[in-house]
Amino acid sequence: MASLFTFDALLGLATLTLMEIVLGIDNIVFIAILVAKLPASQQELARRLGVTLALGIRILLLLTISWIMGLTEPLVTVGDREVSGRDLILLGGGLFLIFKATREIYEKVEGGPHEVGASGRSAVFGWVLLQVLLLDVVFSLDSVITAVGMANQVSIMVIAMVLAMLVMLVSAAAVSGFVERHPSVKILALAFLLLIGVMLVAEGMGSHVSKGYVYFAMAFSLFVEMLNMRYRKRQRPRRAGA
Repeated sequence: MASLFTFDALLGLATLTLMEIVLGIDNIVFIAILVAKLPASQQELARRLGVTLALGIRILLLLTISWIMGLTEPLVTVGDREVSGRDLILLGGGLFLIFKATREIYEKVEGGPHEVGASGRSAVFGWVLLQVLLLDVVFSLDSVITAVGMANQVSIMVIAMVLAMLVMLVSAAAVSGFVERHPSVKILALAFLLLIGVMLVAEGMGSHVSKGYVYFAMAFSLFVEMLNMRYRKRQRPRRAGA
C-alpha cells in the first residue's frame, strides 16, 4: 500500500488517469448520441448505466490481465499475416461503429426526428444499453491494454479508471445536453465516431494509427465550430436590429 504514495506511483496515476479520461471521450460521445433517442425520463438512468458498465468491464478485464495479454497472441493466419483475438474484436467494433455513425449521420441529414412510442420504450432502452455494452467492450479492451503498458501495479490501474469514470459520470449529462442543443456539433461528434471506427478497423487489420492524429483533427474541428457558433451568436442581434 505504501508503494502507492511514492512520487513515481503518483505521477503514473496522474498520467494514466488523464490518459483514461481522453480515451473515455469515445464512450461519452457514443453514449450521448444513443441516449438522446430515449424519453427524457430514461436518459439520465441510461447515461449512468452506460458509464457504470464501462467501469465494470474495465475492472473485470484488469482482473484477467493474463487472458487480455493472451488476446494479442496469433489466433489464425490469413495469408502472411497473423490475426489475434484482439484484432478481431477491434475489427468487429470498428465496423459496428462505422455502420452506426454512418446511419446516424444519414438519419440526421436525410431522415425525420426519432419518435419513441410508449409501447416500445422498454425495448428501445434495452437496445440502447446493448449497443453501449458492445462498444464498452471494444473501448475497454483498448483502454486496458494501454493501461497495462503504462503502469505495473493493478491497484494504480483500477484507481485511475475509477477516477476517469467519475469524471465521465459527472460530465456525461453536460456533454449530452451540449451535443443535443447544437445540431452541427452533433454531426461533428458523429464524424468523430466515424473516424474512431475507421481507426479501429485499421488497428484490427494490423495498421497502427496514432489516436493523437484523430484527437487533434477533431479538437481543431471543434475549435472552428466554436468560432462559428460565436460568430452566429453575435450576428443575431445585428440582424434583429436591421
